[in-house]
This record gives sequence, structure tokens and C-alpha cells, in this order.
Amino acid sequence: MDKSNLTVLNEFILMGITDRPELQTPLFGLLLIVYMVSVVGNLGLVILTMIDSRLHTPMYFFLRHLASADLGYSTAVGPKMLFNTLVDQHMISFNLCATQFTFFSVFITSEIFILSAMAYDCYVAICNPLLYAIIMSQRTCHLLVVIIYLYSVFASLLIIIKILLSSFCGYNVIKHFYCDILPFISLLCSNIDELKLIMVIFAAFNLVSSLLIVLMSYTLILMAILRMKSAEGKHKAFFTFGSHLTVVAVYYGTLFFMYVQPKSSHSFNIDKMSFVFYTLVIPMLNPMIYSLRNKDVKKSPKKTVENVCKSPISSSL
Repeated sequence: MDKSNLTVLNEFILMGITDRPELQTPLFGLLLIVYMVSVVGNLGLVILTMIDSRLHTPMYFFLRHLASADLGYSTAVGPKMLFNTLVDQHMISFNLCATQFTFFSVFITSEIFILSAMAYDCYVAICNPLLYAIIMSQRTCHLLVVIIYLYSVFASLLIIIKILLSSFCGYNVIKHFYCDILPFISLLCSNIDELKLIMVIFAAFNLVSSLLIVLMSYTLILMAILRMKSAEGKHKAFFTFGSHLTVVAVYYGTLFFMYVQPKSSHSFNIDKMSFVFYTLVIPMLNPMIYSLRNKDVKKSPKKTVENVCKSPISSSL
């Protein structure tokens, strides 16, 4: 395409979740409730795992970062999506679109590998309990999280920089309700073969490596549990990683539904609902799953309130 046909775009138009005006108000109410529950749940987990000394273990350390990632990528999408359900023109500036994609990509990539780290932590706790404190030391946990975040930032910035250096055509309608990468690059007029190759490499590495770690960890865990002779020991072991297994099943199940289903069965409305579930519902479900299945998390708010009430400051009052 001639350079004269290329243009600099300052704004994009996002397609909303629905084009039916009568559904916008109830949809806004429903999504607002989901988003607020997600924020309260994940922020609550972050705070509890920070202030309760009994939750200063590797499992809750990774859980805190999982909640942070959930809060991060749902907030990158949620507020703008909620605002767009109340207005007719779903405009978004170029800078805000690039920022939304970058933060969403960083946190969603981090979540994939945090789930892998949590699977490995479960494996060590069940299969090597005597060496657990040595293998999953505080230094190791912090190093794993730092590597995860650095890689996520690097991968996301590399892709967004490649996009910023490309040229856009005059068409500025993004066929999504947020700035996702595939609808975004469909607006490019430049040669995007290199960009697509980079995206495929990162996506394949992220999915295959993380899923491989999860599957190997769970396989070894199940083998170890089946070798246990004590019924109580089996129950305790299943309880230890049951919450994480549920979260992983929901997360990867949604990914496979969105990306692995046959093209012929794709429906734009179904795809939009899948992405709503992926971006808002999953971050809401994760803290619920861990809170309902974990006795320490359920007891933590009560213990924290009791400790605050027993503090010298409270007593003097």
C-alpha cells in the first residue's frame, strides 16, 4: 500500500459487548457487581496474606501475586468496559489503547506462570515435605516472581513497540470491547509477518511451558497420593492442592474454549461472552475458590480483627 494511504490514528472505536440499547443498563449493573466483587476479593487476599504472619508461607506468597495479577488485568479492562456500556460512542485514544494492552498482557502472562509456580510449590510440599523449606526458600520464591514479572514486561513491551513502529490504515474500528492484540494488529498496513512470528513464539512458549510444568507437577502429585497408605494422608494431600487444581482447570479450560475450538463453530457473541468470563469472571472466582476451600484464609479475617482489638492502642481506647 502506498505511503500516501497510510495515516496516524489518534483514536479508535471499540465495538461494545452488545449493540442492543435495552441490554446496556442491566449489563452495566451485572458487570459492575462482578468487577467490584473481584476487586474486593483479590485486594482482600493481598492484604490478608501481607498482614497475617501465619500466611507468610510460599503457598500464600504465590497466592498474593496471583490475586495481584487478577486485580491487574481485570482493572486494565473493566473500568473502560463499564464506561462503554453507558455511552453510545465507544472511543479510546491511541495512548490509552496501547497502555491497556500492555498492562493486560503483562498481568495475564504473569498469571500463567504464577499458576505454574504454585503447581510446583504443591508438588514440593506433597512429594518432598522434608526438603520443602530448603527448596522453596524465601529467596527462591522472590527470585521466581521477579523472573516472571521481568519476562512478562519484556514480552509485552517488545510486541507493543513493534506495533508502535508500524503504520496504520485509515480504518480505526477495533472489533472487540477492549484493545486486544489480534483485533489491534488487524488495523496495521505494514508488513506484520515478523510481528505475527514473535507473537506465535511467545504464545507457544507461554502456553506449552506453563502447561507442561502444571501437568508434570500434578502427575507426580497424584502418583505420590496414590502411594499413600493412610486415608487421612490422602485426604490432606488432596485438600492441599484442591483449590489450585480447580483454579487451573477453570483457567486453562476457558483458554482452550476460546482458542482451540474449531473456526466453524465460532460466534462473535459467544467469543465476546468468553472474553468477558476470561477478563472479569475468572478474577472474581479465584479468591472465592481459595477462600471457601482454605481454612487458614477463612479464619484469617477473624483472627486479624481479634488481634487489632487486643492491641495496646485499642485497649487504651
